[in-house]
Amino acid sequence: MLTRSELRIEPSAELLSATRNWLAPVRQALGGDFLAAYLTGSVLTQGFDTRHSKINVLVISRTLGAEMLERLAKAIPVTKKAPHFEPLFMTHGQIENSLDVFPIEWLEMQERHLLLEGEDVLRGLDVPRTYLRLQCEHELRGKHIQLRQALLMNANRHVELSRVLAAAASSYATLFRTLIRLEGEMPPAESARVIERVADLFKLDAQALLVPHLLRYGGKPLHRQDIAPSYRRFLCEIDRLIGAIDQLRVP
Repeated sequence: MLTRSELRIEPSAELLSATRNWLAPVRQALGGDFLAAYLTGSVLTQGFDTRHSKINVLVISRTLGAEMLERLAKAIPVTKKAPHFEPLFMTHGQIENSLDVFPIEWLEMQERHLLLEGEDVLRGLDVPRTYLRLQCEHELRGKHIQLRQALLMNANRHVELSRVLAAAASSYATLFRTLIRLEGEMPPAESARVIERVADLFKLDAQALLVPHLLRYGGKPLHRQDIAPSYRRFLCEIDRLIGAIDQLRVP
């Protein structure tokens, strides 16, 4: 069984330094209301590349009123070259009140994060798992519809289809990790292993499910004639997965 510390890949010293430099004026603007700042998301996964992804930073404050937001807007650094940052600002109360609405997102952060500064607020969260299956099915059905629409509107635009698949890689990996949790397991740190485990658990075609991940992180584009068939196979496997989740009974 993996521990939480094994769920993340340690970022480089350069990325950590860049993040702390970005955080410094933000923390100063928050003053005494600052509670904690974390690295979250893909920056803590294998193969993270600042050319393709932003660095996710969760900043927790005691308050986020109108005056505080105005100060923050002026303080947030604008980066003209990579790495670029995507901050999420929340109050402690807002987090606690949204645990039942966004269980996937908070479980993701709770299981894979790196505390930069402040007190470890995430450690004490009790994320209810009651609605995990429902949120996962909801997200997968919505994304499946979006991908199908993109295929219909771009059937002969192979470059666009490839781009759409690659852009979907991260969000699908998040949902796949949730499915592994629903099966009572701790998801692996590497996204490729997550996808392969989901394929094994739900009797799906792993190679078809891996296409978005390989397009985004594998560094080897598909041949033009293979893009549309690969897209359709991925859609087919997601449709099969949705059917399996619909029948899944979680205690």
